[in-house]
This record gives sequence, C-alpha cells and structure tokens, in this order.
Amino acid sequence: MNLSQEDWVAQLESDENVVILDVRTEDEVNEGMIPKAINIDIHRGQDFITEIEALDRDKKYYVYCRSGARSGKACEIMNELGFDHAYNLVGGMLEWNGEVE
Repeated sequence: MNLSQEDWVAQLESDENVVILDVRTEDEVNEGMIPKAINIDIHRGQDFITEIEALDRDKKYYVYCRSGARSGKACEIMNELGFDHAYNLVGGMLEWNGEVE
C-alpha cells in the first residue's frame, strides 16, 4: 500500500509492532537513513528474497528507498511472500522531512 509521508509517519508512530525497512544500496544508506531502519538491498536478488522470508510476517513493515519505486516493488514482493502489512513511502528519501541518522 502506498502512503504519503504524513500517513506513513502517523501510522508508524501509532503502532509498536513495526519494522522500518530501507531497500536502498549500501552507498545510499551511508548517506543517511531513517532512524531504527534495517537495510535489505532489493538489488541483491535472491539474497533479498531470502532475508525478507526470514522476517516476522506478523509485524507491519514501513518500506522506503530513494524515490518510492524500489520500495513499491519490495512491497509487492512482500505481499507475494505472505506479508499482509507492507507500506510504501511515496516519494522516498527525496521527499523525506523527518529525522535522518
């Protein structure tokens, strides 16, 4: 599901059973990431799938990338793997106004 930055942050803050997932490359992550995010690079192909499959399907995943395209694809993949709650940050880091670490 695609969410605006405001909705993404509001839902994220209202729930404790969440994981923030950054699907960007290591070089992009080194430029800064949303606090408490975990990084699984979608460009890693089967390794990406393997790491996603190991995650807890009961949690809600708030997924982002640079612009929202890769994270949208990551949400589709997660849905296909049985994750019911994967939320894409529309606009990604390009439009992110929140904290970065």
